[in-house]
Amino acid sequence: MKVAAIDCGTNTIKLLIADLHRGNQVELVREIRMVRLGEGVDATGRLSEAALARAFAAIDEYAEMIAEHAVTAVRMCATSAVRDAANADFFAAGVRERLGVDPEVVAGDEEARLSFAGATRMVLAGVLPPFLVIDIGGGSTELILGNADGTITAAQSLDIGSVRITERHLHSDPPTREEIDAATADIAAALDQTLVPLSQTNAVIGVAGSITTTAAMVLGLAHYDRQLLNNAVIDTDKVHLATHVLLAMTVEERRALGFMHPGRADVIGAGALILDQVLRRTPVSTMLVSESDILDGIAWSLVG
Repeated sequence: MKVAAIDCGTNTIKLLIADLHRGNQVELVREIRMVRLGEGVDATGRLSEAALARAFAAIDEYAEMIAEHAVTAVRMCATSAVRDAANADFFAAGVRERLGVDPEVVAGDEEARLSFAGATRMVLAGVLPPFLVIDIGGGSTELILGNADGTITAAQSLDIGSVRITERHLHSDPPTREEIDAATADIAAALDQTLVPLSQTNAVIGVAGSITTTAAMVLGLAHYDRQLLNNAVIDTDKVHLATHVLLAMTVEERRALGFMHPGRADVIGAGALILDQVLRRTPVSTMLVSESDILDGIAWSLVG
């Protein structure tokens, strides 16, 4: 079955077109566009006209790719920014016009389930459950604790994300110590309320751009390489160091890093800081990086 999965987040819109057959996945297209759909939503509660225009331009591109591959089914999931926006209906109408399907504004628990399914599908042998999957987006962070058979024991979506935390606190370039302290306190307050028992995990799997980009920093990659990043095991101590270095850099210095997507440079400090704070509450000394994420979970949900 040839399917198209679209994940519409606060910072990115991602597309996966894949052939799925008997548990095997052949990836045909995997694209990402940095559209910052959630720009200003935390403050205004609305999707801006400029952000909508960027999003619709990306969806127009994706519609052409989907048509070229003659897929059997399409599923588009919209997450934090659209969940929070008062004018989400306007966005939904634009998607329907371009793709012929309605975007599903998924609740946090469904977002968590899809992220866990995608992240754990190709987990290396020898990684002992329960797994904690960390999915850091632009507007929210999903924490999911579960087992190798796909069962989830605890999950929660927290309103802390790379764009949201940057817009709330990290206004200077580079951010000041006071701004970083305020951001850290905000993240800690959210984690203090989580129902996911972070101390009970045996392994941490990190997915999505904030985490994979921080991992690229840890690995010292000259450019972004999905093959090198997928299933990489990195020390949590090195994540803490990378977070410190990223927060001390200006946006232009970050943008000059060979692995850095230009659209992530201004918010990666906040994304790394969220990862840093979550890891400090777990007992693990390493983290497994996965390039399989919510997109893969959405794709497989179409054959479920």
